[in-house]
Amino acid sequence: MEGIEATLAELVRTRPSRAATGFAPSGRVSTHQWGANRSVFLGRGMEFAESRAYAPGDDVRSIDWRVTARTGETHTKLYQEERERPVLLMVDMRAMMQFGTRVQFKAHLAAKVAAMLSWVGHDGGDRVGGLILTRAGVRDHRAERTRRSVLRFLEAFCEETRLDRDAGSETSLAQGLRRLRHICRPGSLAFVISDFSGLDDIAAQELRRLASHTHVTLIEVTDPLDAMLPPHAGRISDGGVAVALDRVPRRQLADYAARFADRQARLDALARQHGMALHRLTTSDDPARILHPVRQKKRPAA
Repeated sequence: MEGIEATLAELVRTRPSRAATGFAPSGRVSTHQWGANRSVFLGRGMEFAESRAYAPGDDVRSIDWRVTARTGETHTKLYQEERERPVLLMVDMRAMMQFGTRVQFKAHLAAKVAAMLSWVGHDGGDRVGGLILTRAGVRDHRAERTRRSVLRFLEAFCEETRLDRDAGSETSLAQGLRRLRHICRPGSLAFVISDFSGLDDIAAQELRRLASHTHVTLIEVTDPLDAMLPPHAGRISDGGVAVALDRVPRRQLADYAARFADRQARLDALARQHGMALHRLTTSDDPARILHPVRQKKRPAA
């Protein structure tokens, strides 16, 4: 079903051109910029390369005492830049994502965005993996560099967009973020793709902790009806129960819209205060929009 259940062929076609190869933040942008640029993410530089004769100006803390004792000449250790930088995605495919009124379901759009990011990371030589929040728990995918691994990840996205998937005990957004935080090593790139409908205090705390050691991009996927339910728009259904919107009290409709606005304001504040990039897409948008970050304007000096 087009726009609802994603196919592997469809997600393979999301692979960008080679002009978008790898992730490389550059300048003040509203989301990570990628392309054929030198990455500014430096490794921790803790991988030993070799020892050489000590030269004036070398850090005395790097002296190789074993080689020095063996040769009788002071030697210092050299370290090569550690280029290991996994790309980890957390993709929300829970029940709230199985909804849409424009072009596609939120889960379908999330799958395309996740597939696109997976290809960009893979083509840049990064290990790509992460986890999927499903209607019945969590699916983990080990971060690897191979094309076969990426295709398995994409197949998992496809499976979770199917309407006949069994439902069970869903994992909360906070639990998913905690799990993501535990698998992200310092310096990793983390992408959280969700409608953030479960953004409570615990989830907000997990986002803050994740951002403290990881480069985080939040990609909010929403539908126009998430923001406001029009009072005369017929019926909506979750596949089991249908609700006539003209019978819903206006106060409840107003409360619904207010909760969405509050959640967006909270997400804005979290991103701004903790250095997380934030990108927003609706179900009528082209996912390729995220490949073109918008540079933030400099604030005028006070």
